[in-house]
Amino acid sequence: MSWFIFKRLTSLIPILLGISLITFILLHLIPGDPAEAYLRASHIPPTDETVAALRVELGLNKPLYVQYFEWLGKVLQLDLGMSYVSNNSVWEEIVVHFFPTVQLTFASLIFIVVISLPLGMISAIYKGKFVDQFSRILAFVSVSMPTFWLGFLLIYFLSVKLDLFPVLGRGTLAHLVLPSLTFAFAYIGTYMRLLRASMLGNLNEPFVVYARARGLRQRLIVIRHVLKKSLLPVITGLGMSCGNMLSGAVIVETIFAWPGMGQLFVTSILNQDYPMIQGCVLFMGVIFVVCNLLVDLTYSFLDPRIRWEGEK
Repeated sequence: MSWFIFKRLTSLIPILLGISLITFILLHLIPGDPAEAYLRASHIPPTDETVAALRVELGLNKPLYVQYFEWLGKVLQLDLGMSYVSNNSVWEEIVVHFFPTVQLTFASLIFIVVISLPLGMISAIYKGKFVDQFSRILAFVSVSMPTFWLGFLLIYFLSVKLDLFPVLGRGTLAHLVLPSLTFAFAYIGTYMRLLRASMLGNLNEPFVVYARARGLRQRLIVIRHVLKKSLLPVITGLGMSCGNMLSGAVIVETIFAWPGMGQLFVTSILNQDYPMIQGCVLFMGVIFVVCNLLVDLTYSFLDPRIRWEGEK
């Protein structure tokens, strides 16, 4: 296992370098001058003299490859530069906004697992019955309803009419219910049907017939053998979704004024805060790569037939 982890971590190096290069190139393709954006954010009139002096100070007059390697050297030291708007460290701003997003993601994953996995398993066991029909309707509504519309509906009925949960901001656990439920609802239908389809395929496998022939109870067969194997595609999807969630839910965080990565990213774009945009994009790419690595490590624990390369 240690050798596999070492090889996977080593393979991440060119991927992360590619992400950093693409991030740097895309940022320099954005129309506008970072020096002018910095002066406007600092409420300084952008004259030709001040723009030229600032470009020298920020190193923007150097060739692009020199700027890239200088920026990459600072990134390796967790120095992503200074925000044009707040004049704070980009890394500190990202850390501050990342933990609310982690909190929102964790709560949303709880809703996804608690709702979608039991319904998907029951729908596969009772195929064609009332529970299966209900889960099909719920899945259709889940993937069809826009996130912003669901958020406004929950605010109207659960906050305005019933006064059960607060609407905006972050504080108590009650503030977490509406945004996490809104965030999770779009994924519930997908993973519910994904687990159902996977379990229906595995219920017809020879090992299930053999287990029944040995006299094992149906509940034991489903939970210990079929469910464990059927979770592989669900884990794959959750790994990708988790990376997406941790990158920030722009719509949900905007509706509920949740101070997470999505809100930070949108604000930095509107303010043309180039160092913050660059840092957020790079951080999001790293999050996706790390989530995929964790999914690979989870596979072998769910399916004993999967073996890491080099394992005896």
